[in-house]
Amino acid sequence: MLLVLKQHFPLAFRPRTTVTLLSLRHRCRLPKTRLSASAESASRAAPFAVDDYLVATCHLTRTQALKASKALSHLKSPSRPDAVIAFLSGLGLSGDDIAAAVAYDPKLLCSEVERTLAPRLAELRDLGLSPSQIARLVLVDPARFRRPTVVPKLQYYVTVFGTFENLLQALRSNSYLLSSDLERVVKPNVAFLMECGLGACDIAKLSLPVPRLLTTSPERVRAMAERAEAIGVRRNTGMFRHALLAVAFLSEEKIAAKVEFLKTTFRWSDAEVGVAVSKLPLVLKQSKDRLCRMSEFLINQVGLEPEYIAHRPALLTYSLERRLVPRHYVVKYLRENGLLERSYYTAVQVSENVFMEKFIRPYKEAAPSLAQDYAAACQGEVPTAFRFQEVSTGSASV
Repeated sequence: MLLVLKQHFPLAFRPRTTVTLLSLRHRCRLPKTRLSASAESASRAAPFAVDDYLVATCHLTRTQALKASKALSHLKSPSRPDAVIAFLSGLGLSGDDIAAAVAYDPKLLCSEVERTLAPRLAELRDLGLSPSQIARLVLVDPARFRRPTVVPKLQYYVTVFGTFENLLQALRSNSYLLSSDLERVVKPNVAFLMECGLGACDIAKLSLPVPRLLTTSPERVRAMAERAEAIGVRRNTGMFRHALLAVAFLSEEKIAAKVEFLKTTFRWSDAEVGVAVSKLPLVLKQSKDRLCRMSEFLINQVGLEPEYIAHRPALLTYSLERRLVPRHYVVKYLRENGLLERSYYTAVQVSENVFMEKFIRPYKEAAPSLAQDYAAACQGEVPTAFRFQEVSTGSASV
């Protein structure tokens, strides 16, 4: 029965079945072939190696690249970093500059040029900054450069520091100026300093050597002002800025210890050390080694009284090797030969040109070697003796 049925199947049905089977067979094979080609292509395409890119394109060292790549592991292609590098090159940054910026802030390479960097550049140009100034700002703090808050902060700080160049100098010492809260920290500090009698120029002069003063907490700045008054300098005086500079970020214990050291080293009484510190607050910043050498020379060699030094602490501001010692030789020599009545302090205070005019040139005939010996002393050489030649015209007057 089954054999009969097979023989009487319509002939037209068989070719159709055959075509269908062939079609299904090809349909199964085709995707398999395409997937194999894609897999082979993917295996041949190397993944984006960030560390290699940083070395080859950004010129980082291998150590720098390995460290920076941790922040860039999500990058899958060089397209965005390439755009950032092109942007920085357009600002005038050299290859070394770009390497320094990327090493400092690797995420700079993730910035969108059109949405972030280019608008920031336009805003900074509107502030009046030149491309070279903007480039230097990028090098100081690449991370802050791309934030919108940098523009109003720069605008404010330029008024505080007077010029953009002064601001850059402060930023190199304290980049926190661009991250600190203007309204809660910086502006209250500036207002308080003005209450203490400091003008805008004084605040700028104070902020350049101690830029952290503006970014520390207002409570701490007020405590510094109290310590400045405690060393004998009143607010609203010209010396108060120097007192603040001297005690900034020094604890009361350290200040007290330094005062005791001064008393012992210069043989000063409480009153004398108070006079010296109030006249020269920055003496608190001088190293102990330097103060010891100053005391040894001024008291034991020059023969000055401790009280005399306390009332003239400016003596402690001059270079021992280049001014105090060489001029001491000259003054001592002239006195021993009856040519000079002026004090050593007077000789130390004047500028180099005035010193040559008043203490060297008038004695060219009486002491031909005086200028030569003085020059040798300024170079650190100690002359065995100043040579002197008697003249018939008598002592020269100064």
